[in-house]
Amino acid sequence: MVINITTPKYISLIQILLRTKKYYKLKGLPDVVEGYEKKYYIFLRKRHIQIEIANSKNETIEEIQKYLDCIFKDDYIGIQEKYADVFKNMFQIVDAKCMDDNMEELADAVDVIFTATPQGLCGSLVNEEILKKVKIIDLSADFRIKDVATYEKWYGIKHQSPQFIEEAVYGLCEVNRDKIKDARLIANPGCFPTCSFLSIYPMVKEGLVDPKSIIIDAKSGTSGAGRGAKVNNLFCEVNENCKAYGVATHRHTPEIEEQLSYAAGEEVMINFTPHLIPMQRGILATSYATLKKPMTYEEVKAVYDKYYKDEYFVRVLENSTPPETRWVEGSNFVDVSCKVDERTGRIIRMGA
Repeated sequence: MVINITTPKYISLIQILLRTKKYYKLKGLPDVVEGYEKKYYIFLRKRHIQIEIANSKNETIEEIQKYLDCIFKDDYIGIQEKYADVFKNMFQIVDAKCMDDNMEELADAVDVIFTATPQGLCGSLVNEEILKKVKIIDLSADFRIKDVATYEKWYGIKHQSPQFIEEAVYGLCEVNRDKIKDARLIANPGCFPTCSFLSIYPMVKEGLVDPKSIIIDAKSGTSGAGRGAKVNNLFCEVNENCKAYGVATHRHTPEIEEQLSYAAGEEVMINFTPHLIPMQRGILATSYATLKKPMTYEEVKAVYDKYYKDEYFVRVLENSTPPETRWVEGSNFVDVSCKVDERTGRIIRMGA
């Protein structure tokens, strides 16, 4: 049984789950919950939603439609709720109300639009008329990766606006500051790529390490997985525990590889393994690479100072001091450090 619904807003799946106490499944997305009485396969394509129902209660289509109409009412998804009521830390700071995803209307009212949306949504909404009016800074991965086939392979969805990928600028100001100033569409870098790339970039750019030898071991707090109600993110699953995830499959891998390839001037392929640790937020990335020639710590430190001495938000720590996540939590800083392992001829880079 298939039901088609047209809605004037982006549907928050998590809001639906919490408010209706039902379980849904998004086709084509990993790590989703299984259904109890029904399975709903929901396709989010702009404002059109198609739901295929495995109906175990033998409800009529009218009964199901009535139930779905109830789910998709404004009061179930936070439209017109005060932003500070959703995020209490914004009390007396942000007085605005939550709006729907009408980007055309928003483009007439603002100069810059930040889109912090699930993968694929920004790509389905952006168009030439909107970009003529505003600058868009997209926090999803829709415009980070230049190769469409690579994006579609790693994210498992079809790109909705590949015509804008070429002009999109990767929004890492330490590398692309001048391009960002004039860009209409900015692809905000991912969390792991930002920390990993900034701690590796100077040595790769200078050609001082073998780019094919790079291994990245990274740790992340639970907020990096979003607010979704996932079993693996429950307190009892995360507390007093540490585990690897997305081994050899994490979607930030091609983003890191692409940016390092630009820096190296050749194709770079890495090993990247993230780990989930029991803290709310923060990232610690430790990377390893083989030096092309023997170097002292002072020589390596000079390379990092060359690239970051004028970058306020990148702090190069002294004396190979390992960075700590608590030193940068809640800030815009990235702390980087390095250690030369003379015994193995490798360099260890650390970033938080």
